[in-house]
Amino acid sequence: MFRASALLLLMATVSTAAPDSPTWTEQHGEQILAKTQTIRLAPDLSTLTPGERTALSKLLEVGRIFQDLYEDSRHRQALDVRKKLEGHKSPRAEQQWTLYRLFQGPIANTLENQRLPFVDVDSIVPGKNVYPWGITKAQVQQVLERHPELRDSLLHERTVVRRADAASLRKDLDALKRHPVIAGLHPGLGEKLRALSAKPDPAMLYAVPYAVAYAPQMTKAHGLLWEAAAAVEKDDPEFAGYLRNRARDLLSNDYESGDASWVRGRFRRLNAQIGAYEVYDDELFGSKAFYSLSLLLRDDAATARLEKALQGLQAFEDSLPYEPHKTVSSDLPVGVYHVIADFAQARGANTATILPNDPLHARRYGRTILLRSNIMTHPELFANGRAAWEAVMAEPFRDHLGPSGGFNRTLWHEVGHYLGVDRDVKGRAVNSDALEENSSAFEEMKSDLVSLYLGKALRERGFYDDTTLRELYASGIQRVLQIVRPRRDQPYQTMQLMQLNYFLEQGLLEARPDGLHIHYAKYQDVVGRLLREVLALQRAGDKAASDRFIEKYTRWDDSLHGAMAARMRAQQKYRYTLVRYAALGE
Repeated sequence: MFRASALLLLMATVSTAAPDSPTWTEQHGEQILAKTQTIRLAPDLSTLTPGERTALSKLLEVGRIFQDLYEDSRHRQALDVRKKLEGHKSPRAEQQWTLYRLFQGPIANTLENQRLPFVDVDSIVPGKNVYPWGITKAQVQQVLERHPELRDSLLHERTVVRRADAASLRKDLDALKRHPVIAGLHPGLGEKLRALSAKPDPAMLYAVPYAVAYAPQMTKAHGLLWEAAAAVEKDDPEFAGYLRNRARDLLSNDYESGDASWVRGRFRRLNAQIGAYEVYDDELFGSKAFYSLSLLLRDDAATARLEKALQGLQAFEDSLPYEPHKTVSSDLPVGVYHVIADFAQARGANTATILPNDPLHARRYGRTILLRSNIMTHPELFANGRAAWEAVMAEPFRDHLGPSGGFNRTLWHEVGHYLGVDRDVKGRAVNSDALEENSSAFEEMKSDLVSLYLGKALRERGFYDDTTLRELYASGIQRVLQIVRPRRDQPYQTMQLMQLNYFLEQGLLEARPDGLHIHYAKYQDVVGRLLREVLALQRAGDKAASDRFIEKYTRWDDSLHGAMAARMRAQQKYRYTLVRYAALGE
């Protein structure tokens, strides 16, 4: 049991904060929890066979491994904090545990959109714990200037960057020794590490694959995935094959076999997103992927309806305002699912995913879209968003927001990731490499805009009627309304603010004394112009130009943006959502 005196020490004022930085107070915690709603996801699993249930239990264990890795990857003291907080029953400790669970670590996001440690730990750093703790971008770039041959390994999406000191090298060499299977899958790595260890140099950097950095965890996850595959083999051989391929991927650090069998597989009831894909948590270079795992139950009827809507994607690609267009497959796998449990980066009120991100894998095998129906259609989540909408919209527009808008915008946002520019003029991937830490913001903005830009064409096809098209357009406006001023390190909120300012500048939106007015007649033209600019920036791969664009369109005027944000905050009941899962006994 963690003693109260130690707990009070843990909750002391952050020692690493700058003198003029805001510090955590007990009031911060009370304010956050007062604005937190809890939802519980409990899909009906009665249709699962005994084999599927066994596989599910094994996959839940893998999810717990990934959860540990995610928390550790984001903050080097996270797991120590969690260990001290777990199970303690004092009111203050329970509050801190809820905050840890909500933010998946010891750093909270306050109502003022400040990131503060709520226990006595180091402040957040851009490179998290997948680079040497506290290293700056300039320091990494200095090493790359001296050793350009290291760029691919240091900025690889699934490597941990280390300082070449004796302790780090000894740790990684020991991992290879203890896990010969992993050593065999990474030929030559041991020799490189031994060469560095002959003359350790803390000023030098090197990188090791996640499979080596997290060798014990990946080995355990590998075994569990094989056990899950064996359990489900008779019920769903394609799903079993995917699990075996992904198990090998975790050791080889190469996801191609798993991605191919995942995207092209036709699974029965269960599906699972397994691995490290998204780079949102890397604020240093926007290149490191962080672990996530989602366990999903397929909704067959809803999936069949959506598959029909996705025919003829090449025509949509060819309609986008950029050149040269690429060839896309119309056989884009899509599924509507009920979330059984989410772990790590996927945990929360995430509505949908399209993966894989790797341009080569996407070209060879396509991408799969996973729509999380029991989150997308959750009545409490919709009601909370509607309250903020009504606070700032003029009365004639308040009833334009409907439940179909968010669902369809999310669906076509995910399709938008599949369409448009995927590599810049130098051949670099636009979703991570070309624009560095700006890549995610522009990729997400592109997909937002594609979802709106295609609305007119989908209305002509009969996918929308006048009401559902208007609900889509209203959802596109709701999406960009900012309840607090975004930080530069928040890609979603940053791109939303850019859209809001562009829409105001171009007259799609107009701020009047009675609230915001939408000029629907301008919708297609304004969205199309902004989409053209975004695609051009992605194609050029010009980091400096992207910085200038962000600077121009992230302006914040307290008399306009601040006033709207204040009205939304006053009206919105909840700011945060804590998701619990029946499958985890919650």
